Amino acid sequence: MAKQKFYVVWDGVNPGIYSTWNECLLQTKGYENAKYKSFDSKEEAEKAFASSPYAYIGTKPSKPKNKPAALPTAIIENSLAVDAACSGNPGPMEYRGVHVASQQEIFHFGPMRGTNNIGEFLALVHGLALLKQKGFDMPIYSDSVNAISWVKQKKCKTKLPRTSETEELFKLIERAEIWLRENKYTTPILKWETKIWGEIPADFGRK
Repeated sequence: MAKQKFYVVWDGVNPGIYSTWNECLLQTKGYENAKYKSFDSKEEAEKAFASSPYAYIGTKPSKPKNKPAALPTAIIENSLAVDAACSGNPGPMEYRGVHVASQQEIFHFGPMRGTNNIGEFLALVHGLALLKQKGFDMPIYSDSVNAISWVKQKKCKTKLPRTSETEELFKLIERAEIWLRENKYTTPILKWETKIWGEIPADFGRK
């Protein structure tokens, strides 16, 4: 009798853990950039699902698939773009920062259970703190109106309940809010105009 396997689907129609290959196939067949892998035990699968898929299926891409052939002239190329992705809302959330001109990933965090709005907020604060620490004089682009507003108000106005499951995330939020209150910065925060320019360079390509 074949040994039971468990299939983790990080990116698919419905991310989750499945107990048969057919179920996994239904979630991934024809899904662009699907990420999935089989495991020998449910415990391994649960640990993997709570982690980044890149820890199990290879290195993460350094360039987003939707990089434009040439950036519109309105975009400041020497800049940092930030974005978040969440499989479900709430669900496994991650965010990253990408240098616009070179398309190189500068930082990446997650996944951790949260929401897309929280990820966008944390990504902006992470970018602000990093640029200040490094002494880099460049703007930050975000496509999130909520995140930009929350950063300006120095408060993450999420409605996500604070529970034992989200406690670590809320500790990160508190650290970000404290940093905003205690630090001055001159970094311009600019809105990425997705409808005009296409997806932001830090986009995870999961639309």
